[in-house]
Amino acid sequence: MSAFPTGVPGRVLAFAAHPDDIDFGAAGTLAKWCAAGAEVTYCIMTSGDAGGFEPGDREGVTARRNAEQRAAADIVGAGEIHFLGERDGFLAADHEVVGRTVELIRRVRPDVVLSMHPERNWSRLQASHPDHLACGEIVTRAVYPAAENPFAYPELAAGGLEAYKVPWLFFYGAPRERENHAVDITAEVDRKLSAIRVHASQHPDLAGMESAVRSFLQENAVRHGLPEGASAEVFHAVGVNTPATIAGF
Repeated sequence: MSAFPTGVPGRVLAFAAHPDDIDFGAAGTLAKWCAAGAEVTYCIMTSGDAGGFEPGDREGVTARRNAEQRAAADIVGAGEIHFLGERDGFLAADHEVVGRTVELIRRVRPDVVLSMHPERNWSRLQASHPDHLACGEIVTRAVYPAAENPFAYPELAAGGLEAYKVPWLFFYGAPRERENHAVDITAEVDRKLSAIRVHASQHPDLAGMESAVRSFLQENAVRHGLPEGASAEVFHAVGVNTPATIAGF
């Protein structure tokens, strides 16, 4: 783990507000890590019941979107998926959902926690759905200080889930001024697009979606100085507990 973030983490816990968010934001990176031996777990915070384009049958929408996410995770190579089942559009950083997030972090004990970004992106507001921002805030609060504080959520420690210090927190969907880490996913683009395509309930124009995603990935690579023709996913990488960080400051 000492070589990370340029190496490969051993365990990754990836959070998203809705089914499909992870695939748009980080499926290429996760596929690359999985192929190199990383164990990847997903947590989807809402039920996705406000998604899609057809009226009625919201419970059916939830079941379909969960199944789509499972199928997309299989393409990426991810393992377990946790569905928290919060209401789509109403996700909030309250102590109950933070506690459930802390519980999962302490259970998985990941080298990297991956999350949506808690800051609004004014250059592309569509990246800043309120649930996305809430996901980022929930995960940030859970990573520090709650997951590593032995006196926070004492019922977890009483149940055998001891405090855990997360080494790295990677945010996707960050405002450009926060981006500080790019992952070359040129070899994983087709796998990423295959995972996104699985979320058919959310895509009225698959061809347009694919063209836009390819363009975004190529722009990312140019912006971060990767070789011509490359594609990249970009992150705001935060070292939470690394040799370069000082506890309590």
